[in-house]
Amino acid sequence: MDYVDVEQAKTRSGLKLALSVGVPGPWGESAKGIFHVKGLAYTPVAQIPAMPNPELEAWTGHRNAPIAILDGEPARAGWAEILMLAERLAPIPALVPTDPGLRAQMFGLAREICGELGLGWCRRLMIVDNTLQQMAELPAEQRAPVELLGSSYGYTTETAGRAAERTAEILKLLTTQLQTQQAAGKRYLIGDHLSALDIYWATFAALIDPLPADLCPMSDGIRSWYATTGPVVDAATDPALLAHREFIYRSHLQLPLDF
Repeated sequence: MDYVDVEQAKTRSGLKLALSVGVPGPWGESAKGIFHVKGLAYTPVAQIPAMPNPELEAWTGHRNAPIAILDGEPARAGWAEILMLAERLAPIPALVPTDPGLRAQMFGLAREICGELGLGWCRRLMIVDNTLQQMAELPAEQRAPVELLGSSYGYTTETAGRAAERTAEILKLLTTQLQTQQAAGKRYLIGDHLSALDIYWATFAALIDPLPADLCPMSDGIRSWYATTGPVVDAATDPALLAHREFIYRSHLQLPLDF
């Protein structure tokens, strides 16, 4: 990924997307996937994971990625806001169903993946908790980046303690949705065509079972974070969900990942 820094990004017009350097963060990968499907070109802006990113925050009001910035419009950091910006800029192919019922269902299921206490959120809580336990004897300055990451998700030992069961609930919900669609002879998670929901699942599945190194060349440390899920999550992970992830990547997204 050919990143520019914040000062360079400020001088450029058009669509820009702040992304975490060197990490396949699922929120960022989903935004990239949506822009790819829609053929939207953008300038990637560097965000350093688990760091304060003061220049980025001063410019956009946000320190985390992804952040979509379009000329004089307000910066968009929410997953749904980024999706709707993409829908406006490139209505075809539509990734949000036009049918109101399907649209409401899609956003509800997408929130279970992307939203507060959703799959991504809970897996981050689990990762932070596991890492802080491993770093318990290390100096505070070495723990600080992980603690900063945890603060973005309201980390406490109590919230982390509920995260595995919540993740399992969401995986079971998605499995039921996939089974219902497949029983109706449909290939996608909702409706008859690719939607943002398929992209969200495909990209967030990295937090359950990362793609192999030749397709997702992340560091060994990050891979270990992502792949350590525990027995509760493992038991709830249906192979059909992972097969669906493979189908979406092979049919619609870019491989290998570039971050």
